[in-house]
Amino acid sequence: MASCQKPSGNVCIQFSTSVDGKTLQLDTLLYQNASGNHYSVSEVQYFISDVVLIRDDGTEVQILSDSSAHYVDLDIPSTLRWKPDDEIPAGHYTAVSFVFGLSPRLNHNYFYTNAPENNMAWPGMLGGGYHYMKINGRWLNEEGMGMPFNLHTGRSVTQEGGAEFEDNSFRVTLPLSGFNVGRNETRTIGLNMNVNNWFVNPNMFDFNVFGGSIMQNATAQHLLRENGADVFSIEK
Repeated sequence: MASCQKPSGNVCIQFSTSVDGKTLQLDTLLYQNASGNHYSVSEVQYFISDVVLIRDDGTEVQILSDSSAHYVDLDIPSTLRWKPDDEIPAGHYTAVSFVFGLSPRLNHNYFYTNAPENNMAWPGMLGGGYHYMKINGRWLNEEGMGMPFNLHTGRSVTQEGGAEFEDNSFRVTLPLSGFNVGRNETRTIGLNMNVNNWFVNPNMFDFNVFGGSIMQNATAQHLLRENGADVFSIEK
């Protein structure tokens, strides 16, 4: 008897991190952002969630495995490749879309109970849930002294009508070129983060203005949310 099952394959996402086209090197004072800050990076950790593949007819295929979220950590090589168990209908796909951070429906206390993900917990006084991102490193201040920075993003506090918490996650949609999923085939999407793009477009981010710790700085949180629109790209 002929099978009525529709042909399907799988996708895999390969994560990479760069600074203006060159692979990020950790713990090396090589980099300069648009504000002129010289800096190094020691750690990069973040979540993506609610991943959607968009077909050429506009229909969407949601990734549901692993609670629809994935944690990326440069110190844990196994996190740099994510192969969800979802079967993806064979065909041509024109874009991939995801939420940077944990989407509001997922971002609640105790969503993760085990390390390393639960080490991303966000303080309750700032709304709880989890960090969207941690980029840690050092920058040279105006006196040329090395200063630590913790570029940590998550919810922020607004005082309008009392203490209320604002979601700073955001959706990213990127075009795919010639991306066809065949029967029983696994296709890889290369997803690259350019660290320097966090610091420019549309907003200039200057460590000498915002300092090394921004978790309680709603202005800095909003600025980075807006700058995140072009931080990611698809690697060819």
